[in-house]
Amino acid sequence: MLTLFSLLTAVPAVLALHLLEPELVLPAFSALLFVEAAFAVIAARLIHSTHSADDITLWDLAGGFTLIGCAAAVLGEPDQAALFLTEQGGPRQASSP
Repeated sequence: MLTLFSLLTAVPAVLALHLLEPELVLPAFSALLFVEAAFAVIAARLIHSTHSADDITLWDLAGGFTLIGCAAAVLGEPDQAALFLTEQGGPRQASSP
């Protein structure tokens, strides 16, 4: 399961680095990690594991994805997130200094 979530994180992150503008990478990565955290929570609720507490669980993965997603959101600026959520090809309003 850890390998699956690692691939689901690495492949879109590498694609985002090559396909998106540099200022949009952090908001996209943050959104990706929040979605993966939601999938990990759903999987953890559906799969009731009886392993010992020493193993890494899906709940640990969900917490890690959420923590890293929050860090990426904090490091990115709000205008970058707004730019990510708006249309990429449309005309933009000029911002005042």
